[in-house]
Amino acid sequence: MNVGILILAAGHSQRFQKAGGKGSKLNFVLDKQSVFEKTLLNSIGSGLPVHVVTRPDNQGVIHICLQFNIPFSLLNSNGLGESIALGVKNTSHLEGWLIQLADMPYISSQLFISVANSLNQHSLVRPVCNGLPGHPVGISAKYYSELIQLTGDEGAKSILRHNFVCELAIKDKSVIKDIDYPVVDNE
Repeated sequence: MNVGILILAAGHSQRFQKAGGKGSKLNFVLDKQSVFEKTLLNSIGSGLPVHVVTRPDNQGVIHICLQFNIPFSLLNSNGLGESIALGVKNTSHLEGWLIQLADMPYISSQLFISVANSLNQHSLVRPVCNGLPGHPVGISAKYYSELIQLTGDEGAKSILRHNFVCELAIKDKSVIKDIDYPVVDNE
């Protein structure tokens, strides 16, 4: 199955800014790389095709995409739903997508591969850590028409709520750990 990673990088970083962060949290530097660059490099390391959806004004993300020759779509997004819809439309040749949030830089390349492999047997796949749903979420092209109609900030939750989801039990907290605040706990 031809599965790709869709990195959603079109958020407003509101919680990050309210906590004192400057600009986009995706450009916040962790260990000499931005949050987005770490997420992107782990995605690239999987060997799967990658596509990014970002805001036209996020020059940091755009610059890194250009640096690594990663295709991207620009969107003044009002929520995850719109970002997923545009990304899926612009990668309609794929047979499935791993929906990945750009502010989750700790997910390993191997985890992307595991979710993609599970997508070969199931149309919806989600890692779960300690009972908490995580990312990346694997969605097959079976849901293409629903994906391209998504709006709002719920992402693909409506699809996941109404269909069987294969849950992968993962002990790695990276699947639930995002960057919302300027002070990062690197546990």
